[in-house]
Amino acid sequence: MANIGFIGLGIMGRPMAEHLLAAGHRLRTSLQYRDPPAVLIARGIEGLPTPKAVAEASDIVILMVPDTPQVEAVLFGKNGVAEGIRKDAIVVDMSSISPIATKQFAERIRALGGEYLDAPVSGGEVGAKAASLTIMVGGAESAFAKVRPIFEALGKNITLVGGNGDGQTAKVANQIIVALTIEAVAEGLLFASKAGADPVKVRQALMGGLASSRILELHGERMIKRTFNPGFRIRLHEKDLNLALTAARSLGLALPNTALCQQLFQSCAANEEDELDHSAVVLALERMANHAVAAEHSPP
Repeated sequence: MANIGFIGLGIMGRPMAEHLLAAGHRLRTSLQYRDPPAVLIARGIEGLPTPKAVAEASDIVILMVPDTPQVEAVLFGKNGVAEGIRKDAIVVDMSSISPIATKQFAERIRALGGEYLDAPVSGGEVGAKAASLTIMVGGAESAFAKVRPIFEALGKNITLVGGNGDGQTAKVANQIIVALTIEAVAEGLLFASKAGADPVKVRQALMGGLASSRILELHGERMIKRTFNPGFRIRLHEKDLNLALTAARSLGLALPNTALCQQLFQSCAANEEDELDHSAVVLALERMANHAVAAEHSPP
């Protein structure tokens, strides 16, 4: 059993915390950011006033918050984790944030006697609930070995990619590929529908060929059935693509199709659709075509 601090009990963090409690670990969270839901209280999570207090009581501190500024605030803000971190404790950031900032945060934590792993995940809410997340880790092999049993309670595909920042770099690459694939599925189904073919049967046919993918299977169905309740919100994917484009500029690298997808997400945000699932990027394309993928629905 490990003494774990877990800060960030949102859509992803809550089921992850449930799995850790079910595995017998002792969990503490910070009431400064979110009161734990009743189901976690019933299972024994302890609420402490600040991240500092959580760090003082924990050997491993896991963060699952939205973006780089939130990670920085939890770690280095007033009464933050850095003020209470134990010697040899391990900070595990499972948020999706800037690889550049991650390297800086890791240096600051190591200077205080702790260790740092960046361990962003892929799989969305479904993967979090099923404990089937893909976990991409950056950091020292010794710290990874200590935390691996914790990761195994949360995911199935767990990879030490390299040093600090490399886990976040892998996640950014993942988000580029996912965004471009979702956009490609949206274009393909929109083309088929506009041309008069049944998108349900087109998707069925494509699932048996080289175009088959998990995204065509799941998100293609969402586009046809108009089920855009969020598994992974547009605003979060847009944030991840901004991370990709910022890093690309620093590398002198052009990512033209990533920039296009970011603009499509931004179009959705401008139409108050940024809380929808990222498969709803199809709505931006439908507006341009004045045609909806699902024939039984009117164009947006």
